[in-house]
Amino acid sequence: MIVRANRTQIVKKLNVKPLHNLKSNKELREALLADPTPRTTLSFYQYFHIANPQEFRDELYRKFTELGVLGRIYIADEGINAQMSVPTANFEAFKQMLYSLDSALDGLRLNVAIEDDGKSFWVLRLKVRDKIVADGIDDPTFDVANNGKYLKAAQVNALIGDPNAVFVDMRNYYEYEVGHFENAIEVPSDTFKEQLPMAAEMLKDLKGRDDKTIVMYCTGGIRCEKATAYMIHNGFNNVYHVEGGVIEYARQAEKLGLESKFKGKNFVFDERFGERITDDVVARCHQCESPSDRHTNCANDNCHRLFIQCENCQTRFENCCGAECQRIAALPQAERYALRKLQTTSTFDKARANRLVPVL
Repeated sequence: MIVRANRTQIVKKLNVKPLHNLKSNKELREALLADPTPRTTLSFYQYFHIANPQEFRDELYRKFTELGVLGRIYIADEGINAQMSVPTANFEAFKQMLYSLDSALDGLRLNVAIEDDGKSFWVLRLKVRDKIVADGIDDPTFDVANNGKYLKAAQVNALIGDPNAVFVDMRNYYEYEVGHFENAIEVPSDTFKEQLPMAAEMLKDLKGRDDKTIVMYCTGGIRCEKATAYMIHNGFNNVYHVEGGVIEYARQAEKLGLESKFKGKNFVFDERFGERITDDVVARCHQCESPSDRHTNCANDNCHRLFIQCENCQTRFENCCGAECQRIAALPQAERYALRKLQTTSTFDKARANRLVPVL
């Protein structure tokens, strides 16, 4: 608190606008929930070279702040990855500002949320990272620009029933379990950088073959685009990816009146946890195994793990992932704080290690 107060005093004394947030998450969240301003949630990404990521970040922070943008944005020398919300009245101004920043961003597709109450983000965070998607790739000859071809919704639907097409889900296991394309292969992992070599290993029998089509997809396109480049770099042919990921596929399918071949919910990384694409419930409660695709975080702050919990188990375990976490969450605050660094146990086993799915 002392550092925060001093920083605020310095900023006021110099009469300059801070390029970072100075309020607590609690204050910001309460302010957003009380604000009736309509907001539009969206995401976008673009791979392009940024000569000075820190300067680009600071420029974006100023412009985004002026327009009331909230969200999480990562910037690296390889490009930008953003999930955010913007006041609906400022949406067109935001779009024109973004398009004018760099020729690589001109006309960029913006993935607008399917289900949206405008309360998805309550703080603006722009961070400079080594990469906009951590991939574990250290090969200097790898070129993300040498990627697979895009597929639109109608093309995706045509390939779903093709016996020579293999669909590969490049999202994390907790995203796959609540929704995925029909017959898509899961690459069971917690991280994208683990998935890349796993996917290449799982599909090794297809390397160099022209009679098989590999279709990769993810939430908004950023991971599967890099994944197709990785597969091509490792000798795979006929590699495609779903344009704009699940978000854009669902938008196109609805607009064209196509049957959605993606079943269930599309997991999103904000307060909503997911956008429902179809009424299918393809997952089960991690505690009682009843049909459910309702993600939540354990109410025990020592745990806070992400898991699927039906409404009955929510009541029974009081938003906790197990009896032990339920006991800890009920303790006085001082006792919970003392236990914060201790490992807790639960009835939910997060890891599903080494559960590989054979290629059809």
